[in-house]
Amino acid sequence: MSQGIRYILFATLAFAFMNTMAKDLSDFHPLQVVFFRALGTWIFIFPYMLYHKVPIKGSHVKPLLGRGLLGVFSLICFFIAIQRIPLGSAISIRYLGPIFGAVLASYYLKEKVNCMQWLSFAVAFSGVIVLKGFDIRIDYISLGLLLISAILVGGVFVMIRYLSDKEHFLTIINYFMICTLAISLCSMYYWRMPIGSEWYAVCGIGTTGLLGQIYMTRAFQTEETSVLAPFKYMELIFAVIMGYFIFGETYELIPMLGILLIIGGMLSNAWAKGKIKPVSK
Repeated sequence: MSQGIRYILFATLAFAFMNTMAKDLSDFHPLQVVFFRALGTWIFIFPYMLYHKVPIKGSHVKPLLGRGLLGVFSLICFFIAIQRIPLGSAISIRYLGPIFGAVLASYYLKEKVNCMQWLSFAVAFSGVIVLKGFDIRIDYISLGLLLISAILVGGVFVMIRYLSDKEHFLTIINYFMICTLAISLCSMYYWRMPIGSEWYAVCGIGTTGLLGQIYMTRAFQTEETSVLAPFKYMELIFAVIMGYFIFGETYELIPMLGILLIIGGMLSNAWAKGKIKPVSK
């Protein structure tokens, strides 16, 4: 097993723990959970940026703010949804983000989308239809929130791709954290202090989110995307397992088929995208 694969597996495990902790904090207002998520990451990366003189402001402020705002509203929609429906279902629907990212990138960045990718998108969307149609726990409000979250994630992918060779990756993450902290302060009216074992989730949600981001970045720095893509979906497997043991969430056969269709569509999209050959100049 290559180092990149080990990194991606650790990252997906960290993200699964983060999402589990977010669901475990369902007694808190979603914006307060978002605040915990951002604060736990920011208190680590900001001193690091100051010490290593990583640019705080950056040179592309408007795109950086756009990435931050898209990210925070996507996170808010997602955290609201996971407080309402099973964890695995929420994560699987949010995985439609790359579809919207590909569509937006084809328009704004002029990236090509081939026929196999469009077919993969159709397969993934059919999985959402099956999942919604046969899992009565998924209400239309939660489904709408997750689709909005996925669309915004697609926008985040496009903004990161645009900024990737222009800004330090920590500058991009810092804008996301700052925007998240600022907007989540709107929850101050609903604020309450954690008690007892809630502190474990409050402290852990930011730490695991940071670890996931670090190891995800390291994975893509050391291994090709086409190799790592299939392992990214281990996050869903981890989430389903954690949902079962921690929250008692189970799935019948047909809803599970819907989840598999979503994963299959996204995996085939990653494979199909790798078949696009760059245009010679």
